[in-house]
Amino acid sequence: MNIPEYLNSSASGNFFLLAGPCVIEGAEMAVDIAEFIAPVCRSLDIPFVFKGSYRKANRSRLDSFTGIGDIEALKILSAAGQAAGVPVITDIHSADEARMAAEFVDIIQIPAFLCRQTDLLIAAARTGRAINIKKGQFLAPESMHFAVEKVRESGNDDVMVTDRGTTFGYGDLVVDFRGIPEMQRSCKCPVIMDVTHSLQQPNAGSGVTGGRPEMIETIARAAIAVGADGLFIETHRDPSVAKSDGANMLRLDLLPALLERLTALRATINAF
Repeated sequence: MNIPEYLNSSASGNFFLLAGPCVIEGAEMAVDIAEFIAPVCRSLDIPFVFKGSYRKANRSRLDSFTGIGDIEALKILSAAGQAAGVPVITDIHSADEARMAAEFVDIIQIPAFLCRQTDLLIAAARTGRAINIKKGQFLAPESMHFAVEKVRESGNDDVMVTDRGTTFGYGDLVVDFRGIPEMQRSCKCPVIMDVTHSLQQPNAGSGVTGGRPEMIETIARAAIAVGADGLFIETHRDPSVAKSDGANMLRLDLLPALLERLTALRATINAF
């Protein structure tokens, strides 16, 4: 699939959506979520990419859930995308994972904490898959063009970047919405707002990340208002039992109405 063409396929000029659970917990849940979101997005003319991590490498505690097995999870992720008729994205953590993941997904994501890792960016670029680089919580938006150029100079022009907030003190994140147009200008590629991760409250005293899910619509509306090309939203049937990042996820049944409101907002913005 031609990913840039697909992400720009909305006839109405709507945003695109990367959405799904934080991590693949099993086949039934993955297919269920993908098949729930896909028809909603089609009805609203939103290009949709199903997301899910096959493994969580960045955990606060050793006893935190990390995954069900790499290949098993990647196969489930691919099958969920096929069942819903949409492309899929996952994140990798080391250069030697790039080729493995590329066999199953359409887009490879570089985690925020790893966005400066040259060998990781080169390995991802050389798979020929589209690349989504998350902005490090520690980086200024204008610095992201260096990461983008590493991918392009490795022979891959299918690249986009995602803002997921900036570290604010020891246990909170803030979103500087100036960063969206700044990265569009400096990186010259699509810019996505990671709505749910930007609402994390990382490294809580218990070793379990907290969050502010009641602010999801606020962040999403603001991102659309300043012209974000896409949104990234983690969602689950019941975030209270999700095995990773449940504290900042959107409950799945709340997603359709939110997307309707955001689509109406994008239409209004496009009219000016």
